This record gives sequence, C-alpha cells and structure tokens, in this order.
Amino acid sequence: MTQPKNSEHKVSMETAPGRAELRKILRQKRQSIPPEDKALLDAELGKQLLAWCEHHTPASLAVYWPIQAEPDLRSYYQQLQERGIQLVLPLVTAKDTALSFLSWQAGDAMTVDSYGIAIPAHGRLVAQPDVLLIPCLGWNAEGYRLGYGGGFYDRTLAAIPRPMAIGIGYACTRAEFAAQEHDIPMDCIISA
Repeated sequence: MTQPKNSEHKVSMETAPGRAELRKILRQKRQSIPPEDKALLDAELGKQLLAWCEHHTPASLAVYWPIQAEPDLRSYYQQLQERGIQLVLPLVTAKDTALSFLSWQAGDAMTVDSYGIAIPAHGRLVAQPDVLLIPCLGWNAEGYRLGYGGGFYDRTLAAIPRPMAIGIGYACTRAEFAAQEHDIPMDCIISA
C-alpha cells in the first residue's frame, strides 16, 4: 500500500467523532488546497498511477470523472488508453445497488447523470473491469476509504469475483476512523 509522504496533517477521531462530521472536515480540507498545489499533487498522483499500471498491466480499469475537488487525473487517462488498457466510467443505475460501467475513450461525447456526474453519452454498458480506481474523500492507515456515504463502491467491491481496488487520495485527507461492517479495504492507496 502506498503510504502518504506527509501525515502531519491527518485528521484524528478526536477532531471528528462521527462520519458525517468527518466527511465535512475532509471535504473542506480538500477544497482548501490552493489550485497550484492541487495541480502539483494531481501530477504526482497521475505519475504514481501510470507506474502502478505499468507494473501490474491491468486489462481494464474503471476511472472516474472528478467532482467536489477530487484528484483530477483525466490528463493521464489517454496515456493509460495508449498503453492498451480498456477504460470505463462508473454509472449509478439505482439507489442501493452496485455500480455498472460504461466503456469510455478520450474524446467520447459526454452527458451528465442524475447525480450531475459526467458519463459517456453513448451509454454502452460493459462487464465489470479488473481494477477500480476509487477517489477517497478520506482514507486510513488500514486501507479503508471514506466516500460520500452512498455505498456504491462497497457494494461493487462485494461482488464475486472482487475487482482490485486502488484508492486515490490526498495525503492531507488521511484520517483515523473505524471501519464499519460493510466497508471493504482498498488493495492499495495512492496518495500525494
């Protein structure tokens, strides 16, 4: 698991006793990263992702379209595609279900789903990918991620066979929190 380079800014349970409050604190931390710093962090995360993919050579990879100041790795997606990796984007088809996936290539026309998240306009569903790239609102030393609370990624990771999960998060959003029964740890966390 890739560990953060700088954990001095981690949030502890004493400052955020509940998940709702912790989510609020972490969202504020992420949104307060200055744009020039965020660009440097995103570049470092993108380089780490490329190196991981070169070492592991996945056939297919679920990427994400960033929302709410998530790490923006879109400039690296085409490089992954050029390496022969089939890219897909997640699609929420219904509440309380696992994610579905749409094929995607750089340059595809995009639209937005009912959550306001960009998805390919063609709507071509594909099988579950080998690896999921999952943005983390927060993450802990045990490899658990904190998302927005919808549980879509956890339900997707509960599938058999389970896809590999790579969490992507900023080092400043590492936090101490206890995993809940339904939480599934990431196989690794890439952070900067």
